[in-house]
Amino acid sequence: MSKKSTIQVEKVNTYIVNWLKTYANNAKVDGFVVGISGGVDSAVTSTLCAQTGLPTLCVEMPIHQAKNQISRGREHIDKLQKKFPNVSKVETNLTPIYESFKSEVQKSENEAKYYLSLANTRARLRMTTLYYFAGIHGYLVAGTGNKVEDFGVGFYTKYGDGGVDISPIADLMKSDVYALGQYLEIPESIQKAAPTDGLFGDNRTDEDQLGASYDELEWAMLEDEKGSISEKFIGREKEVFEIYKKLNKANKHKMEIIPVCEIPNSYK
Repeated sequence: MSKKSTIQVEKVNTYIVNWLKTYANNAKVDGFVVGISGGVDSAVTSTLCAQTGLPTLCVEMPIHQAKNQISRGREHIDKLQKKFPNVSKVETNLTPIYESFKSEVQKSENEAKYYLSLANTRARLRMTTLYYFAGIHGYLVAGTGNKVEDFGVGFYTKYGDGGVDISPIADLMKSDVYALGQYLEIPESIQKAAPTDGLFGDNRTDEDQLGASYDELEWAMLEDEKGSISEKFIGREKEVFEIYKKLNKANKHKMEIIPVCEIPNSYK
């Protein structure tokens, strides 16, 4: 189930950069804000934004962050700034704010829900921070979600990393993002790092949380788009396909428009 990207990286790169420039010009904004995590998605997104020539602000927002995630993010930003004079950076340490929030809210007796809620709180604090910087500079918040995360398994926080203005890589599979990252020469340390959302303050990877690798989930997403059913598969393929279907169903509320209770005209 390994997935090799078939995108034409140079053409895709140029297309996204032009799309970003056109969108920013039409929206009459001055640039972009990107949250830098030390992962491939944010590295690729920030590099695409930087290529527009418009101001691109890279924001680090550590909350009890692992040192290797911080070092990867800084390595990327330093490399980006050497290549693009329009790139700037800022670090906002959100750990004190996060700890203050924890001290003020009631702790749930359900530990799993408690720690998941806190993980989502981290993402929402970061979203608030990105929009603060976007607001004072007149920039757009560029999302870093890829297609599998945003439209397959819904692996993001609603109104957290899902709260963005534009999504430049959301039509690219994870393998496509890696291919683009290689073309853009993002740091090797990022290309080789196991994907992680870094929201739990430990070393768990995305695969640990999802139960399948991105290559496997890409395969399942494509099979689902073909109309395949679980009974078609056996062994690991069947297991992965069922993981994908379960996550896709559970996270539909993130991927669909917010339900609106429409009042009958006769009641108005």
